[in-house]
Amino acid sequence: MRTLLLAAALIATLPAPAAAQDSPFVGEYSLAEGPDVGGGLLIRNDGRFQYVLAAGALDERAEGRWEIRGETICLTTEPKPVPPAMSKGEPGEIDGAIPTIVVTWPNGRTIAGVDFTIGFDSGTPIDGYTQYDGWTMPGDDKRIPRWVDVREPIYGITAPRFELAEADSGKLHVIIEPNDMGVVDFDGACAEKTDRGLTLHRSEGTMRFVRSGAD
Repeated sequence: MRTLLLAAALIATLPAPAAAQDSPFVGEYSLAEGPDVGGGLLIRNDGRFQYVLAAGALDERAEGRWEIRGETICLTTEPKPVPPAMSKGEPGEIDGAIPTIVVTWPNGRTIAGVDFTIGFDSGTPIDGYTQYDGWTMPGDDKRIPRWVDVREPIYGITAPRFELAEADSGKLHVIIEPNDMGVVDFDGACAEKTDRGLTLHRSEGTMRFVRSGAD
């Protein structure tokens, strides 16, 4: 992580406005959020920034421009990322059977660990999550699925409720188009200086960074 950020700093050769060169925010920062989370923020002297995060299965990144607003520095991702999307595909066989619910990438590779709620004409909906071969209704439950809510938990990808028509036969194939999955859309997210670094405020919460050499 640190090597990546230092390498990025070395290739930042574009001429910088004087205001950017003189900013006290310019520098390299490491995330200070616990032993199982790693990340960094590079504020370059050419008015650009780079951000990376690794937290379990979650990987985030971003780059773009920064500007000073009063006593804070504000980040804007450029180009603006295209969020992931879910769409409905044609049901197909997996290991010789058509699952009730399956989630795949566009290339057909299945995705495990996607949460869902499946509803019926009557009775309690079922909550569950997909395996590599999707998810199939229990054999003793003869109800026909009528709608499904799908949630990818790591990146928070959701879609409007999928209504199942008669032609679907109670089966659902969801395709996740990744687009710019993992690219954070910093839309003017701002940070203020602290004694040892800075605190970044984003819609998901605050993030504390320590400036390189502050220890």
